[in-house]
Amino acid sequence: MTPPPLHRKLGLAIASVILILDQLIKYIVTVPLQLQSRGDEGLEIIPIFALRWVENRGISMGFFHADNDTARWLLVAMTAGIAGFVASWMWRERSRQDVIALGLVLGGALGNIIDRVRLGFVVDYADLHFGEWRPFLIFNLADAAITIGVLILLARALLLREKGANSESQN
Repeated sequence: MTPPPLHRKLGLAIASVILILDQLIKYIVTVPLQLQSRGDEGLEIIPIFALRWVENRGISMGFFHADNDTARWLLVAMTAGIAGFVASWMWRERSRQDVIALGLVLGGALGNIIDRVRLGFVVDYADLHFGEWRPFLIFNLADAAITIGVLILLARALLLREKGANSESQN
């Protein structure tokens, strides 16, 4: 059974929008705002949110830090492989909600891969903070899309499993 073509188009559209917005915002913070030259102070937008320049040479929480070209390209290959897996899954997925989540993950992954290929690092800039407390590391739109997509997939998997287990126990 093939998934409805509309689901595929929706997933690709979401991935494309995330990718384009991610690269556009990274261009804005890099070129017009010249965030890199602002140092640690960054640019405060509102009291709980600022733009700060971070060159992320690893993946989430600094794991797999790529200090040299070999490590960088291995990281690119690994994340491209994951993106390929996500794209394949999205292409076969029949659930509209899962296709939406996979589109978020794919678009975010591609945005970060482009940075790593082009610059050697991922541009992070979003600093959500409450006083000195930062519930997240500095991140970007691609990271947020990946996180939201994965959370949707996990929540749906857990809720659907729970729902399935409850209906089986009632039989």
